[in-house]
Amino acid sequence: MNFIENQNWRYATKQFDTTKKVSASDLELIKESINLTATSYGLQTFKVLVVENQDVKEQLKGASWGQGQIADASHTLVFCAYNEVTPENVDSYLKLKSEIQGIELTNLAKFGDFMKSTIGSFPVEETKNWTAKQTYIALGNAMAACAELRIDSCPIEGFEPKKYDEILGLSEKGLTATLVLPIGYRSEEDGSQHGKKIRKPLAEVFETI
Repeated sequence: MNFIENQNWRYATKQFDTTKKVSASDLELIKESINLTATSYGLQTFKVLVVENQDVKEQLKGASWGQGQIADASHTLVFCAYNEVTPENVDSYLKLKSEIQGIELTNLAKFGDFMKSTIGSFPVEETKNWTAKQTYIALGNAMAACAELRIDSCPIEGFEPKKYDEILGLSEKGLTATLVLPIGYRSEEDGSQHGKKIRKPLAEVFETI
């Protein structure tokens, strides 16, 4: 499978080639792969900021303990989770579902009430934890898409969310940064690319019951 070959090719890139940029067409494919991510109820309770402004990337690097990939990558994707999920979010989803699948909104009312009741019962922190988990699924899709396109990436959790909030104005958007994914092309000077991938034997990871 090319997919397995490409997963073996990818690694957490430590140094990016600052002279190479991801094309607009490839970036659209990555965005599409993220948009196709499976999410709970299909609500897509996340937003991805695509940062290409160099000054902003430098600021984000400073809020990421100096990790060079943030500033040197072609683009830095910041995955953000909704701070809350409102009845209006559910209604918006149901309207879209009605339009795309040709279902009368009245026939979706019970489903909508169920979602609102379930989500409305979550404590605030549980809601944030739930929406944050969705971003991890989206990140996996993005990394797989990058590998298919032979675009390098490096998932990063090591950053200061409050500083990201200040730099990107996330609170006013009702968002919290959860993950960062610089994408671009590996530098020839990145020694990490030459190391063999370290993974446990399949028998240690899987158990058939």
